[in-house]
Amino acid sequence: MKRGTIWIVLTCLMVTSLVLASCNKTTTTMMSTTMTTTSTSTTTTTKTTTTTKTTTITSSTASTTSTTTSAGTGNWWDSLGKPQYGGTLTIRYNKDAVNFDPYNVASLGSVEFAYYEKMFADDWTTDQSTYWLTFRPTNLVKGQLAQSWEFADPNTFVIHLRQGIHWQNISPANGREFIADDIVAHFDRLYGLGNGYTTPSPGQAASLVVFSNLISVTANDKYTVSFKWKISNPELIMENIMATNTPLDIECPDAVNQWGNVNDWHHAIGTGPFILTDFVSGSSATFIKNPNYWGHDERYPQNQLPYFDGLKILIIPDNATALAALRTGKIDVLDGLSLQQVQNVEKTYPQIMQISIPASSAESVDPRNDVKPFNDIRVRQAMQLALDLPTIAKSYYGGTVSPDPSTLTSNYMLGWGFPYDQWPQDLKDQYAYNPTAAKALLTAAGYPDGFNTDIVCDANGDLDLMQIVKSYFAVVGINMEIRTLDSAAWASFVQQGHHQDALAYRNMMTLGATFDPFHMLTTFLSTYANNFRMTNDPVVDGCYTQAYAATSIDLLKQIIKNLNNEVAQQHFSISLLTAQAYSLYQPWLKGYDAQIFGISGGGAGAQLLFFYSARFWIDQNMKKSMGH
Repeated sequence: MKRGTIWIVLTCLMVTSLVLASCNKTTTTMMSTTMTTTSTSTTTTTKTTTTTKTTTITSSTASTTSTTTSAGTGNWWDSLGKPQYGGTLTIRYNKDAVNFDPYNVASLGSVEFAYYEKMFADDWTTDQSTYWLTFRPTNLVKGQLAQSWEFADPNTFVIHLRQGIHWQNISPANGREFIADDIVAHFDRLYGLGNGYTTPSPGQAASLVVFSNLISVTANDKYTVSFKWKISNPELIMENIMATNTPLDIECPDAVNQWGNVNDWHHAIGTGPFILTDFVSGSSATFIKNPNYWGHDERYPQNQLPYFDGLKILIIPDNATALAALRTGKIDVLDGLSLQQVQNVEKTYPQIMQISIPASSAESVDPRNDVKPFNDIRVRQAMQLALDLPTIAKSYYGGTVSPDPSTLTSNYMLGWGFPYDQWPQDLKDQYAYNPTAAKALLTAAGYPDGFNTDIVCDANGDLDLMQIVKSYFAVVGINMEIRTLDSAAWASFVQQGHHQDALAYRNMMTLGATFDPFHMLTTFLSTYANNFRMTNDPVVDGCYTQAYAATSIDLLKQIIKNLNNEVAQQHFSISLLTAQAYSLYQPWLKGYDAQIFGISGGGAGAQLLFFYSARFWIDQNMKKSMGH
């Protein structure tokens, strides 16, 4: 049921009349993760005990119109049916492609993820119902361009490349073989390590937090490359070499040598499953199948990839237009949706398939910690106390989410953080709904009548939620104006430019994250380029330094727990709740199981587009029978 304005009005009435409420703890299912190490390498063992992800079929149409059959191998994926060749996968990005060259920027979304590949990717044989966190332990990471790898010594990571990989048959590469020298050229260019490159790319400032520790990349032979590091922390090294972000996309050095860069999409050459044939800024990107792609389906090794004849990316900034395109069958998958949006689609398009899992991070309100009034911790504490999280969980989210607040790492990442049920009572009290205490803190901070402020929101965030936050803040005298920007403008204004002068909001950004541990260590780091909250805390910075020097996984886990405690105690960000992330997809799209939440939004999930888009397929008979 759509709540929208009705809920906001009810909330305003409710918060002005409710007496002090306590924060009642609700038990949630956690994920148990254990890790062990040896003296020469890191081995990761993950045991999953949660079943939080649900797949809902809202109509019997999908099962009655499909003509695919089980391959009968006894594997869990047999239920998906036998893969079929043909058709076009159509997805949506919510922001325009602004980057075709990994040299330019570390994290802005781009269509490059369909034709560039990385050295590592996911394990396609992993059942997503047993592991859904963004954090990929090394035992769930498989080689892509890499065939195998090991530590030659604590500071040297050696990768053996697959043989027989070729660049796409486009001039000037003309289908030549992909070799170790190509890896060397990429890292030398991005980080100023050689081959005529002496300074790092200015666009890679964020990734330099880690890669400034990279000394050299050397081709031992045609198919072997060695990474020499200043540090000897295996977890840190592997997390970053095996990451899915833009600095790991390997561009073609032949194209760089000929044109100086690959900023122009006409110079797009990769090793991936699709070839970029057309790009219209603000509109679309069109790809055709790479007929000489090297990859084969791990589930069906006899099948050469990709299954699709083509890939289409439509640039659709707003969710309303994207939802209309989904209803009419113009796009195949749409994710990053709210519960209300999903419920509305169910009413008008009951055939749609639905998947929900806890979001990869919690919602939060992010103040600039370096400006008044937010540089006073009492103000930030007051803002947290003004929010009734259990009531929001029950009323706005319909009881589908945990009412617990978050610190830096997700409450679901047991073993890698500081879950709420482990917080001491005095810390829990700082997050319990208490408008009286909030007003007292504001008075002590010099704001007895509250203050006026604004919040810069990504227009694709949950703006109804922000209206609820606004109503709660108003009760204690904080009058918050909501300003919106589209996703690309928000990233430029807030994340890169740090131009917001008060509060910022972008759904799934700061707290409750399920990312790699070292990724999360940078979130509040004073020197981190994307630290738009402008925090400068010696404990946080010290945890980062200690983590670099950690010699065991157990020590690293304790450091991250200490960091989580500091983030919770200092209230750098105002915790909301971890929403359910919803993905809707057409019943004819097969193989999709929420592996890449964020693909249609151009977010983090899209960075594995080269991998998953090659492995999905379309049930052509079903699609035709449904009138598409």
